[in-house]
Amino acid sequence: MSLVGQPFSVLYTSQGKYYKGTIPNLWRKQEGLPTSLSCDDSLRAEVLAKEMGLLWLCVFVVLLQGLQLQATSAARYFSIDYANNCFLKDGVKFRYISGSIHYFRVPPVYWKDRLHKMYMSGLNAVQIYVPWNYHEPLPGIYNFTGDRDLEGFLDLVAQLGLLVILRPGPYICAEWEMGGLPSWLLAKPDIILRTTDPDFLKAVDKWLDVLLPKIKPHLYHNGGNIISVQVENEYGSYYACDYNYLRHLLSVFRAYLGKEVLLFTTDGTSESELRCGTLQGLYATVDFGPEENVTEAFQQQRLYESKGPLVNSEYYTGWLDYWGEPHSTKRTKDVAQGLQKMLELGANVNMYMFQGGTNFGYWSGADYKDRFKPITTSYDYDAPLSEAGDPTDKLYAIRTVIGKFQKLPSGPMPPPTPKFAYGYVSLSQRVALLDVLAILSPSLPFYSSYPLTFEALKQTHGFMLYRTLLPQDIVVSAWLSAPKNGVHDFAYILLNGEYKGTLERDRVNGINISGQLGDTLDLVVENMGRINFGANNSDFKGLIHNITLGTTILSDWLIYPLDIDSVVARAWPPTAPSSSGNTGPAFYTGVFTTPGISQDSYLKLPGWTKGQLWINGFNLGRFWPARGPQQTLFVPGSLLSGSALNTVVILELQEAPGKPKVLFVDRPLLSGTYNSTHRDME
Repeated sequence: MSLVGQPFSVLYTSQGKYYKGTIPNLWRKQEGLPTSLSCDDSLRAEVLAKEMGLLWLCVFVVLLQGLQLQATSAARYFSIDYANNCFLKDGVKFRYISGSIHYFRVPPVYWKDRLHKMYMSGLNAVQIYVPWNYHEPLPGIYNFTGDRDLEGFLDLVAQLGLLVILRPGPYICAEWEMGGLPSWLLAKPDIILRTTDPDFLKAVDKWLDVLLPKIKPHLYHNGGNIISVQVENEYGSYYACDYNYLRHLLSVFRAYLGKEVLLFTTDGTSESELRCGTLQGLYATVDFGPEENVTEAFQQQRLYESKGPLVNSEYYTGWLDYWGEPHSTKRTKDVAQGLQKMLELGANVNMYMFQGGTNFGYWSGADYKDRFKPITTSYDYDAPLSEAGDPTDKLYAIRTVIGKFQKLPSGPMPPPTPKFAYGYVSLSQRVALLDVLAILSPSLPFYSSYPLTFEALKQTHGFMLYRTLLPQDIVVSAWLSAPKNGVHDFAYILLNGEYKGTLERDRVNGINISGQLGDTLDLVVENMGRINFGANNSDFKGLIHNITLGTTILSDWLIYPLDIDSVVARAWPPTAPSSSGNTGPAFYTGVFTTPGISQDSYLKLPGWTKGQLWINGFNLGRFWPARGPQQTLFVPGSLLSGSALNTVVILELQEAPGKPKVLFVDRPLLSGTYNSTHRDME
């Protein structure tokens, strides 16, 4: 049989790397002539008898066999082919279609379920943030276990055959408390975050010294599934524009992760964002949603990466919600059409979010756009997978688009997790917060002539109580106020234990009160989430300026940091006697049993105003039905017992209903929006 004219596709080496090429290209390379590379994995050799004799051809057959053996044992790698504007995975053209999921917003028991649904949607990669403050809650105290088991999550992603685009920060935004930066950084009040400020860099370097060695074994070329790593995040949206800071991070990432790993940046499509967010040595990608013109958006990327793959690192499938504003949505049709346009251009796409999850506890962040805008507990995001991980119509529309460009996995989509409406639960026990102050703040209070911030007293989240005495008789009402917007973020005012009203950042600056010399004035101050985006990341909490009564500056404060979560989880209900009334900060407790099951549910709070809620000691997050849009809290079934009493504890901060009770329902209410479906797939 003659071999002349038969197709060949081989790998050849160049400085230790492997490229796909044809036999003529190999010959040209050997002869010192120009060669051409291609990302097409179906290349054919144009071997013509007139170009080489049969003897030469036999020599190349032997060479081919040797090179194939060499390629088989070669190390894996993921890189950029600038000549052909694509990624190369082991020398073969590769395009990722990815979705964002945050392990820190999903109970670990559901990690596999969510990832399986993402795989069945046609994705070949997931994008993951790493929140620094979640893993280093106090300086030098690290936690990578349980719901913080980053490496366990990466292993699970690998088991499901998905690649990873990792975004370890140190700043991540993510609508997360302080954008993932730990609030203990603010113990140095003059620190300049996200710059070459020595105090900031010292903390960053210590953190990366712990994190990056954990990441390295999971890199693709080391046998793991991480194909690329982002350095910082949307730095072009930050005022500092400190290129030396980015250079420092680049050198640290290279030192720990090696020269082989692909490092990149992500920014919006404006000129200023890309100018300040990009750096030579970091591949520049962009982010934009379906409302933008796809071609024009990628033209902006081309201004900074004239060659290489097109990448949208955050294609917005939905949007976040703020307290007091309507529930955000993006039309399924628009999301699907935008995705199709990008894939038609050959672009790589990560959908943000593919599953949002929940801001449990105190982890929700805030934005500042003309005023302080705290983010809701639900991070549903109108994503393809709902807050509870259920497939939506948007997911199926996206899957249909992906199926036009690559083969989809066979088999059924996993169904939604079962939901159960457990009904009403009465919360008959009421204990005023002031009556259990000694339990909530067991150490002696701090004395200060003037108010101190949360950060000064190492109070990370939650609440602090500020107490002083009226310096004089107030026969006619006087204006109790926080000049310079000095309450961050919400203060609940009590005089001799009686609830008087609130002060609210950027909204309510003062109230009228009257009283007598020596009356006790208490301000319970709530941190509603540190700013996570933009210029103002140094978002101190508590009373950040003096409080005035009329023209008098109040002084001589006793300050109580409140450790509510530890008490509710370990020593609840307290032995303090129940109290009456329904206004002011107070705890309400009730118990219930399930019919032998522990399925997901949602808690509705009819008649309640604002506060925090725990089930079996777990902090579900903030509720604020009086302002909305969110009206229910997601309750993972893993928190419930099917065989023992379950305890519900509510800290209502303003006004509870006359007959305190909550209602477990089987579907969410996010401003009346509900969008969850399931279809069998052949």
